[in-house]
Amino acid sequence: MPHESYEFVTGAPDTRLLLTCDHASNRVPAEIGAIGLSDADMARHIAWDIGARGVTLGLAERLGGAAVLSTVSRIVIDPNRAEDDPTLVRRIYDRSVVEGNRHAGPAEVARRIEAYYRPYHERIERAIAELSARGVPVVIAIHSYTPQLKGRAPRPWEVGILWDRIDGRIAVPLMEGLRADGLCVGDNEPYPGFYGGDSQHRHAMVKGLPNVLIEIRNDLIADAEGQEAWAERLARHLRPILETPAVQRLFDGVGGQD
Repeated sequence: MPHESYEFVTGAPDTRLLLTCDHASNRVPAEIGAIGLSDADMARHIAWDIGARGVTLGLAERLGGAAVLSTVSRIVIDPNRAEDDPTLVRRIYDRSVVEGNRHAGPAEVARRIEAYYRPYHERIERAIAELSARGVPVVIAIHSYTPQLKGRAPRPWEVGILWDRIDGRIAVPLMEGLRADGLCVGDNEPYPGFYGGDSQHRHAMVKGLPNVLIEIRNDLIADAEGQEAWAERLARHLRPILETPAVQRLFDGVGGQD
């Protein structure tokens, strides 16, 4: 049975790969009460990353990686934000008012941090520590994004690769491979990959762990068939990258930037 705030996949006994999925679920715990969004809004990107859980689990299965996935909606509290970020508990998102959060004051935000936010991040930290016993872990974050925010231009990218523009061992060859497949690939699009305090920055970038954040346009992974196809595609490209000498040196705990 998963923890109240996360789901954990053990991975292969010798794995050094950790997959994370910050927005895997649109679940609102019963004790939160009515969040004030319609069923249609709760099915949108504002409540979760559509399709990201299926891709994460499919990729973990194919690569033998461990995985930590959130089991609480980002509307309740967003694990991909710093604790002091004003959008940690949103009152409005993509023009939808979250009535259930309008009166969530500091005490309620602090309670949600303790109940849902910190346990998720603590499990990621524990997983990284466990994998570190085998060498330097690789951390791959899986997200999805809406093809178009309300009132904004359509997003042309089919997938975005987010990174800090410092360690490109995984990001650069992954972008090259996906472009060779004929895909429209965003380099730090539709979001920049170096937000201070977000989940990937906190767990991987500041520690110098090899990492990449993958954003898939959610209309491409809205069903099981799309999720399987993208898990297979990403696994096909990631396997040889993780076996390159540059990444293997990091796995072995030796060598720095080339």
